[in-house]
Amino acid sequence: MIPQETVNLIVESAHIEDVVSDYVTLRRRGANYVACCPFHNEKTPSFYVSPAKGIYKCFGCGKAGDAVHFVMEQEQCSYVDALRALARKYKIEVYEREESAEEIAKRQRQESLLLVSEFAEKFYAGQLASGEGLNVGYAYFRKRGITDDTIRKFGLGWAPSSRTALTDAALAAGYKEEFLVDSGLAVRQENGSLVDKFRERAMFPIHSVSGRVIAFSGRTLRSDNPAKYVNSPETEIYRKSRILLGIYFAKSEINRLHKCILVEGNVDMVMMHQLGIRNVVASCGTSLTVEQIRLIHRFTEDITIMYDGDSAGIHAALRGIDLVLAEGLNVKVVLLPEGDDPDSFSRRHTMEEVQNFISSNERDFIEFKTELLLGEAAGDPLKKANLINDIADTIAVIPDPVKRSVYLDSTAFKFGIESSILFDRVSAERRKAREQRGIREAREAREARDTMALKSGALSVDAAREKAGKIPVGRIPENRTLELSERELSMFLLTNGCDELVFESDSDYYSGDEDNRPSVADFIRDAMDADATTFENSLYRRLYELFFSFYDEGFGQEEIVRRMINSPDKEIADTAVELSTEKYLLTVKDFNNALTSKASWLVAFVPKAILVYNERRIQSRVDEIRRSLGASSPEGQESLMRELVKLQAAQRRIKQKIGREKSE
Repeated sequence: MIPQETVNLIVESAHIEDVVSDYVTLRRRGANYVACCPFHNEKTPSFYVSPAKGIYKCFGCGKAGDAVHFVMEQEQCSYVDALRALARKYKIEVYEREESAEEIAKRQRQESLLLVSEFAEKFYAGQLASGEGLNVGYAYFRKRGITDDTIRKFGLGWAPSSRTALTDAALAAGYKEEFLVDSGLAVRQENGSLVDKFRERAMFPIHSVSGRVIAFSGRTLRSDNPAKYVNSPETEIYRKSRILLGIYFAKSEINRLHKCILVEGNVDMVMMHQLGIRNVVASCGTSLTVEQIRLIHRFTEDITIMYDGDSAGIHAALRGIDLVLAEGLNVKVVLLPEGDDPDSFSRRHTMEEVQNFISSNERDFIEFKTELLLGEAAGDPLKKANLINDIADTIAVIPDPVKRSVYLDSTAFKFGIESSILFDRVSAERRKAREQRGIREAREAREARDTMALKSGALSVDAAREKAGKIPVGRIPENRTLELSERELSMFLLTNGCDELVFESDSDYYSGDEDNRPSVADFIRDAMDADATTFENSLYRRLYELFFSFYDEGFGQEEIVRRMINSPDKEIADTAVELSTEKYLLTVKDFNNALTSKASWLVAFVPKAILVYNERRIQSRVDEIRRSLGASSPEGQESLMRELVKLQAAQRRIKQKIGREKSE
């Protein structure tokens, strides 16, 4: 682990303009620099570098951060690897913190598993040079149209038919039996001897995002073998639901083109890369998972699912659509002609022909489902209604309200129905999903507390529940009602947190003590503490806590923001850049000062932001009560209605105070 003092030295030494200029040509514009963004294609520069703030910001694609995060984006590496790269650039010696005995043992064990996996890759690749590997394995790859360069690039190989070929070679090279077994390369039999996991198979190494070999996928060439593919079991270094075949080779192209093409088969992926279409990955023997989608999301928000045109491919595409949309990504589907797969299709066409086919045949999920299912409806009104409901249910999983609205309008127009009808369906589905998620999370939290209590032996299950408190059923952990208000308060902290609030003598907030005026941060924290509340949305709660950890240490505004931008938590770092960078600062100078002084602006809008936040908290509770009314007993309903009346009265008073309603 790199000590914090060294991290600070690296960050302070890494001048943002110096780092970025290693990758793009910068042109000075006033106190800043501009360039065409390296993360998306553009003709007019919208990529700004601010040496004063130590950040970059693209107003086209939205990417932003400091020097460390720029290297992370450009090199597709981890935070620590980016720090090491900058340390090398600025010739800073990195002496990593001494690890504990447990940490050392764990790291050494994982490295041993990686080393034996890399030995296996070289062993399997070497088998293609002679004998059985040459006559069977290499002949198979060449028959499939795979060139020698592609074989070398992906490390393809052959597992011999001998029961112990790899095991014998690995033991002779000094690798331990336990690592052969624990990496999934060998299996221990009842008599204690080892046999190879993979035998008589064409081998496809599976690489991590950083390029290390972590597992294998082996294809049989025998027609009498029912297991066409055998993959490595899950190990300490391989979680099949979290990795995609080819991601290491595709990540840069995915990032450059802002698009990922997802195929099913190993050879499909390899042949698409060989053709020259290199933003392609494969799910490698598993149905598409949420973790795999999130892995793709690190590099792009756009996925094109390219599956076979048969029934299995269609159903796999249908399942993948909802998963991709639920993670906030954009998804399109392109089905190949029946009887084709990406492998066969790419072998019969040029790269340009395949690219043109994809661009002209990919459909968004509404078009895809409509074309697929409308034919089945065949004029039957009930089947058509079911189709519309199916599309509406898919729209319901989209987290972005703007995207949902656009798709709702598109679907309503396509089928000639009122958009309000679809809106009601989507709202009901989302409400049901939230309630189910809340019940599940409450149950999981209770089970976790119970387990911890039982393990510790300090409390009985009942006592542990009583001490920790019960989680309300149906509670929504990420509160959209409060999201915009929490974001606004976070923005005030990051832009003006250390500024004083100078209230006039006739203000409700005037204390009379001009030598002890509150800062914006103190005012917001006092208001939050007075109501004993915290932000509901985890991102803004983490940002709030990190801000005040630096604020309480006595750091000034610029230093606090700099430290937050340098946070290893990329979500916090990105949000800190976004909230501390005024969108039009570089093109409309002194906009706020042209309207009013900063002091007047702050005393007007910071208290108003607190009032709006309180009104949104009330609305959140009102929504919760309304959801609970139908499931409550008559006595419970009466109690909830009394609370609802009080809340609505308080809400009206706040709205009148902030000018959203006229007082009676």
